[in-house]
Amino acid sequence: MSPAFRVAMDMEPHAKGILLEPFVHQVGGHSCVLCFNETTLCKPLVPREHQFYETLPAEMRKFTPQYKGVVSVRFEEDGDRNLCLVAYPLKGDHGTVDIVDNSDCEPKSKLLRWTNKKHHVLETEKNPKDWVRQHRKEEKMKSHKLEEEFEWLKKSEILYYSVEKKGNISSQLKHYNPWSMKCHQQQLQRMKDNAKHRNQYKFILLENLTSRYEVPCVLDLKMGTRQHGDDASEEKAANQIRKCQQSTSAVIGVRVCGMQVYQAGTGQLMFMNKYHGRKLSVQGFKEALFQFFHNGRYLRRELLSPVLKKLAELKAVLEQQESYRFYSSSLLVIYDGKEWPEVALDSDAEDLEDLSEESADESAGAYAYKPLGASSVDVRMIDFAHTTCRLYGEDSVVHEGQDAGYIFGLQSLIDIVTEISEESGE
Repeated sequence: MSPAFRVAMDMEPHAKGILLEPFVHQVGGHSCVLCFNETTLCKPLVPREHQFYETLPAEMRKFTPQYKGVVSVRFEEDGDRNLCLVAYPLKGDHGTVDIVDNSDCEPKSKLLRWTNKKHHVLETEKNPKDWVRQHRKEEKMKSHKLEEEFEWLKKSEILYYSVEKKGNISSQLKHYNPWSMKCHQQQLQRMKDNAKHRNQYKFILLENLTSRYEVPCVLDLKMGTRQHGDDASEEKAANQIRKCQQSTSAVIGVRVCGMQVYQAGTGQLMFMNKYHGRKLSVQGFKEALFQFFHNGRYLRRELLSPVLKKLAELKAVLEQQESYRFYSSSLLVIYDGKEWPEVALDSDAEDLEDLSEESADESAGAYAYKPLGASSVDVRMIDFAHTTCRLYGEDSVVHEGQDAGYIFGLQSLIDIVTEISEESGE
């Protein structure tokens, strides 16, 4: 049994399976990502990606999510006939897999209303279980409207979700964001369509990179000048080449694939999807990056230096890798939208008022600031379904040297973040 599954079962000792929930901070990709527990995510197993995690070079581990094993996932109906996804230990890993009783599962059919007008608030039914049972006719009447809203949602490229000023912000983020809702519904539909032939899937368990942040701000960047794998059909390769040529991928080796950022100035979450990211010019890409690090009141300049440092470290690591090609891989940049208070060490209030921004580095000695919470920024590579390396013996194409396209995109990213930093006066 995987360590993550053992921990989850310890938390729910009477459960025979783990009920999976949508991962609300998924901002890009087409594969459904689900929450296994607070610190662990799971996604459909792709053999090539699984092989990558199991043969990952040690020096790359700090730049990828921690791999935690494999589980078996199937979809089942709860007492209200709502579809749920449930994870079990793999057969042979923990004996016979039994079917779990999900009669008490929370229904997943919540009506979500999204708007691109900045002054509206996302609405959800407060008691969805009671509402479903008592208003079956009303639900059927509204189902058509929900489908229309979801179709419109998929076409909307930038959306705003107004967070209420009262209450805990992080608790309000438990609603589905547009992209995670779309991926979750598509995954359920795929599994439902295949149910007659198959209802048992392998999912890999990975570290939840957002778990240590209270209000995660997430940027998903598609890296490299080429996105199609060596095994892609001519049609798919041509389609991916066209997307690269028509976006910033061809020019700077990177494009926006998704974004979620909290704007404290307006109390809103802003979501940007991959369709908008493809349309951006190089200047538009730079403006999107600026917006990601801007909280609606000012630029979070303290995040730029740590980002640049991590990008430079990752570039140095990839320059040492032979034969790897990270086609269609993404780079995540994550930080906390909630700003934590900082206090100066060994100083009083009057001293703090006179400190300049420059005094906040380590050389300031007794006046150095110490954050009370997690305010660091994280940079990680994800999505390796099309990654190849000469270690993968079955691959027909063997590449030599570095992944120049990915490294080119990293350098472009370093240059643009540096420009933002210099222009902001840091």
